[in-house]
Amino acid sequence: MSVFRPRAFRTALLLAGCLLGLGAGTAPATAVSVPEPPGGDRLLVKVTEEGGSVTRYELRCHPTGGDHPEAAAACARLDEVTVWGRDTFAPVAPDAICTMQYGGARTAHVSGEWAGRPVDATFSRTNGCEIARWDRLVPLLPAQAGAGPDLAA
Repeated sequence: MSVFRPRAFRTALLLAGCLLGLGAGTAPATAVSVPEPPGGDRLLVKVTEEGGSVTRYELRCHPTGGDHPEAAAACARLDEVTVWGRDTFAPVAPDAICTMQYGGARTAHVSGEWAGRPVDATFSRTNGCEIARWDRLVPLLPAQAGAGPDLAA
């Protein structure tokens, strides 16, 4: 024998009324074009040459875009060198032992966002460690004339 429960009956009745009411006064669904929120990774690259001339690029990845001359290759390289928990653009450690070699007066500044983290990094070619750090990010940063493609590995 079933027992009538007024509270359960009222709850079920209220729920049914709500569900019916949701569809009663609504218009048919229409497709509305909503712009994608800005996302992905975006970097601004500023390269200053030895003579003082400055070149600026914007690089967007995921999806690839911007005016960087090698956008797809630069995004692919950044994806290769990005490791969870490590700063892709970290400076050379202060206690690093670096070879005393000079790679020229060229400098670069990279700012923006990569892998969900802010980026504000400066690059130079003043010693072996800085040269290796620069070469690791080619083609985001321009290759040094005469440098082999595998120096960044």
